[in-house]
Amino acid sequence: MSNDNQLYLPESFTALFVPPGKIKPSIGHREMAERYELCEDLANLLTEKAANMQFTLGITEELVLTQCELGLLAEPAVVSPAEARWVVCRLAELLNWPMDQLLHSPATPDLGA
Repeated sequence: MSNDNQLYLPESFTALFVPPGKIKPSIGHREMAERYELCEDLANLLTEKAANMQFTLGITEELVLTQCELGLLAEPAVVSPAEARWVVCRLAELLNWPMDQLLHSPATPDLGA
C-alpha cells in the first residue's frame, strides 16, 4: 500500500480544490496529498518564526498571521492564495492563537475537519 493511500487529508484542505457547485476535487488525490504535505510543512516551519515575530516585534497575533500570509504570496509564490490562507489558519491553530478575523473571511476554510 502506498503512502498516498494512508495520508489523511483534512476536509478543510480538500475543500480548497472543489470548485463551487461541484463535489469532486479539480486535482487528483496524489497531487492533493503532495500539496497538503507542502502546506502542512510550511505551517509547522512557520510556528517558531511567527512566535518570535510576535515576541520580538511586540505585534498582535493577527498582524503576524497577516505578515506570514503576505510572505507566502510573495513571488515566486509556491502556494496559491487559498493554500496560503489555509497555511496561516493552520499556523494559528498550531500556536493556539485566535483566528476570528481569519475565519470571518469568505476565502477561509473550516479547519474543524
